[in-house]
Amino acid sequence: MRHLLSIADLSKTEAISILDTAVELARISDGTVKKLPTLRGRTIVNLFAEDSTRTRISFEAAAKRLSADVINFSAKGSSLSKGESLKDTALTLQAMGADAVVIRHGASGAPQRLADSEWMQGSVINAGDGTHEHPSQALLDAFTIRKHLGKGAPDLHGIKVAIVGDVLHSRVARSNVLLLNLLGAKVTLVAPPTLLPVGVDSWPVNISYNFDEVVASVDVVMMLRVQQERMTDLFFPNAREYSRYFGLNADRLSTMSPTSIVMHPGPMNRGLEISADVADSARSVIVEQVANGVSVRMAILYVLLAGQPLEVGGK
Repeated sequence: MRHLLSIADLSKTEAISILDTAVELARISDGTVKKLPTLRGRTIVNLFAEDSTRTRISFEAAAKRLSADVINFSAKGSSLSKGESLKDTALTLQAMGADAVVIRHGASGAPQRLADSEWMQGSVINAGDGTHEHPSQALLDAFTIRKHLGKGAPDLHGIKVAIVGDVLHSRVARSNVLLLNLLGAKVTLVAPPTLLPVGVDSWPVNISYNFDEVVASVDVVMMLRVQQERMTDLFFPNAREYSRYFGLNADRLSTMSPTSIVMHPGPMNRGLEISADVADSARSVIVEQVANGVSVRMAILYVLLAGQPLEVGGK
């Protein structure tokens, strides 16, 4: 495994290996000495051509905890924003000696283009490309679900997950559907017809337009951000109408199973897809997802650059 571009690139064994490695790295991160010397002397570049806070900081923290050198390359004010091609940027990064590039880009397929080219010798990690995929987010979501509901199993067999909201514009949803299905979970997409992509009937999921019929029967409710910045058409009448039918509020939370959890990839539109009281409730693991993201991204960097998973049990 040299790159992480899509969940489709992972076998079930590889996905579980990353999750198991993250468990061990989380244990180390919880100790008094949070750094490992594993990637000392390696250089990791965060190439973010789209705005991001959580993902960029998470990858930066992950790399530094593994003792790597980190270069943050933001699009704003950079040569990318001045019209430089992805090729020229990649050549510049290669000249800097980048061992891995973590790329977020508005164009679907940009990380694949980088990985397939002769421009880059190092590993390429997709941190979100257009409306295509966001594999590290799906891995941290699976890690969080397994931690709470896995009952010691290596996979997520039989766990029921509802992914609710703006599936059409969500790279998180696409990666989660692939990974959750790979790990044996049962996924239901809940959204208005206007916010489901063309071809969704071929996805390995159930589809529902009625949130109330689904919410009580699942183990995980994963809310998606309404991506207003990507919407050029009127996909629903107004915010109040959307929230009424597809928002997670206290009434819907009260019908959920006592052991179920609430997730959201962030950033949240409080009061639109999720109410503030639900986001801050004891059932919510949203803040924990952020913490888990560092451990999972450490595991991704470890597996790609150290060339092997960390043995479970620290062997």
